[in-house]
Amino acid sequence: MTRFLFIIGISICIQSCYHQDRNCIDFKTGTFEAEAYLNGQIVKSKSIRNDTIEIDYFNGKTDTSSIRWINECEYIGTKLHPKNRQEEKPLHIKILYTDKDSYTFEYGYVGQKKNKQQGTAKKTH
Repeated sequence: MTRFLFIIGISICIQSCYHQDRNCIDFKTGTFEAEAYLNGQIVKSKSIRNDTIEIDYFNGKTDTSSIRWINECEYIGTKLHPKNRQEEKPLHIKILYTDKDSYTFEYGYVGQKKNKQQGTAKKTH
């Protein structure tokens, strides 16, 4: 029993010492290259973001979205010119953790609890 408690205590101590950075302010604006899973494939895109607008370049197409920051690490993106009902749905993007020049994010439609996807983005400017 004591050995079991010792192992659990060490595990908790190690986990509490491990901390992933979330310096989201560094990634609020700029130019980014992202990789994410979409329909079971890794896809690449480029985006330029300021405080209120994000321009995405994906598969030879350009889309512009208005963005509203919920907090330093989360924002809602809504396409300005949706072409169908699916594109009318706003996306919730959450920065999970950051590195020197990149971040890992989670995204999904607003209100969607399941099927969230993850990706990484690298700041290029």
